[in-house]
Amino acid sequence: MFHVKPRIVAVANQKGGVGKTTTAINLGAALAAYERETLLVDMDPQANCTSGVGIQLEAGESTTYQVLTGDASLEQALRATAFPHLRLVPSTADLAGAEVELVGMMGREFRLREVLADVNGWRFVFVDCPPSLGLLTINALAAADALLVPIQTEYFALEGVTDLMRTVEDVRRFLNPGLELDGVVLTMYDERTNLAQQVAEEVRSVFGELVFDTVVPRNVRLAEAPSFGRPIHAYDLRSRGSQAYLQLGREYLERVEVSRGA
Repeated sequence: MFHVKPRIVAVANQKGGVGKTTTAINLGAALAAYERETLLVDMDPQANCTSGVGIQLEAGESTTYQVLTGDASLEQALRATAFPHLRLVPSTADLAGAEVELVGMMGREFRLREVLADVNGWRFVFVDCPPSLGLLTINALAAADALLVPIQTEYFALEGVTDLMRTVEDVRRFLNPGLELDGVVLTMYDERTNLAQQVAEEVRSVFGELVFDTVVPRNVRLAEAPSFGRPIHAYDLRSRGSQAYLQLGREYLERVEVSRGA
């Protein structure tokens, strides 16, 4: 393990079904494939990020719930995956209870920041947020160096994004003034439809150069991969979904490591 401050990235969109967890898993796995030590933190009680990399928890094992409530350290909750350079802090449905418990805690917005403050050994930490703007997402935004927003190229694509960006401004003002926007990822893109092209143009008109050039296509193999507990690169390397996330990983590294000197 090397000693360098990781870039902590909250992957968030309060609208569900936009490819948020798919992006957290597969972009994280792509960066790991490029030999960047990468940690996934599952902050969603649905725990799709956990099952999506093939982690099955035994009773009594520590998760983000215990980490946030102070009953376990980050190290106790860490899980190796089957993939080199990629590890996970898993979640279970119990995490839904943490949102209620956090309300009564001092510094409730900063629990995750405190946990990740002295983390070493990773180049990137991707925090998969729940599809809401509750305390779990606020914790992720307060702890993060940057935000990554997946947006699906379908009807009402920008629905909820305005609220998310308003929350980001509040977080910058009151909790985390250094929070950046790493970019916007267009997902579920179907180049055969005029709708997808129109939505992509609309998103680019709103976010400009913050939108990544790489778009993630609607892809059957990409949809199948989580049920096998594998990132798409390990499930079907030649699929369009896999190639898209590998290309997104290259573009992300160019944007973050080269352009910003991170």
